[in-house]
Amino acid sequence: MADRQEAGYLRVAQAIRERIADGTWPAGHKLPNRPALAEEFGVGENTARQAVEIVLAEGLLESFRGRGRGTYVRAPRERHLLPRTLTAGGAAPGRLGLAPAGSPTSLESESTAKVPAPAAIAARLGIEAGGLCVRTDYEVLADRRCVLTATSWEPYALTSGTPVVLPEGGPLAGRGVAERMAHIGITVARVTEVPRPVQLDRETAQLLGAAAGAQGVLIERTHYDSGGRPVETADIVVPAERWDITYDFPLDPVVRA
Repeated sequence: MADRQEAGYLRVAQAIRERIADGTWPAGHKLPNRPALAEEFGVGENTARQAVEIVLAEGLLESFRGRGRGTYVRAPRERHLLPRTLTAGGAAPGRLGLAPAGSPTSLESESTAKVPAPAAIAARLGIEAGGLCVRTDYEVLADRRCVLTATSWEPYALTSGTPVVLPEGGPLAGRGVAERMAHIGITVARVTEVPRPVQLDRETAQLLGAAAGAQGVLIERTHYDSGGRPVETADIVVPAERWDITYDFPLDPVVRA
């Protein structure tokens, strides 16, 4: 029974995709309500709802409340490049290393000291779960629209009592992890990044102007010192439907022998 139900909502979701792809349901078309969809495809209303939620999460549909409420076929959105650049010293333009190509950006941030690290963050930093950190939340804005969000964590024990304890405060405000750590005698030697596909939760989606459940790219970034110790880790979230993240790696020229 469970297998048949699963096959049912996948079948309905595929039918919705096909109608959008072949133009049967053009951009702006309002979908039938759930009872009507269920009756048309011979499934229960819960199955119809699951199918619509799948296609909503893929960014092909959008839902509205209030006047004009309902689910509509979303118009294709123009995609833009989001270059990812790191210098040899680990510094990153805009501190996060991501900014829309050709667009002026601004950065909003808020730092909080002595925040207990969640277990997953503590594991990435090599500290005990609940260990105190400085947490900084970022929003990168372009044309007054939030392009991406990031949450950075630094062990409080590393920077406590120094001028760089707050990433966006003090004499080196906004200078980037490598430069700030160098100021207190810590050499950042490498950065690792792990991109992962994610579904945007409701709060993040609203901030990024996307539908709840839409696809995003999560970049787990960690800075390490010369001894291999993690000194900072961050989760950077980008809405996948709008941005193509491009990586630019400078290479040393090869001289022909």
